[in-house]
Amino acid sequence: MTSILFVCTGNIFRSVVAEYALKAALGREERYRVGSAGIAAIPQPMHPLIDARLREKGADPSHHVQRRLTEALLDSTDLLVAMGLDHREFIHRRFGREALLFNQICYGVEDSVLDIHEAVPDFARNLDAALAYAARAIDHIWDSAPLFVEHLEAGRIVAWAPSE
Repeated sequence: MTSILFVCTGNIFRSVVAEYALKAALGREERYRVGSAGIAAIPQPMHPLIDARLREKGADPSHHVQRRLTEALLDSTDLLVAMGLDHREFIHRRFGREALLFNQICYGVEDSVLDIHEAVPDFARNLDAALAYAARAIDHIWDSAPLFVEHLEAGRIVAWAPSE
């Protein structure tokens, strides 16, 4: 069984959405174990908008438990997927491991799926824009999951290597 791990910052937004999106796209496929973790997972609840949007998609995130990325978790992972460039760099610097970017796997581009504070710098004062971005990011991840599966099944996912 191939294990796939999505990594973001807190494991309550991007990586968990990718986890549930890929599980939905895989359907009853049992050759893969899919999970998520955060590089700085500090116990906090998932935002109600994220929870609601996942439920709209048919996922039930009520059993999600935040996990912090650890060496042991990495040792049990076959395919490590970073949601952002900063996560990929952290994984390489801290653990000496290589990770592919989500958008790199799906679209062949080295772009991050930005966190809310990166996409909407004044998110605390501009809640409507922050929530709108979160909804778009969730839709992007969810809509991209079938491409992820297509590339996974076709063997088009190759390891990322940092440039020297």
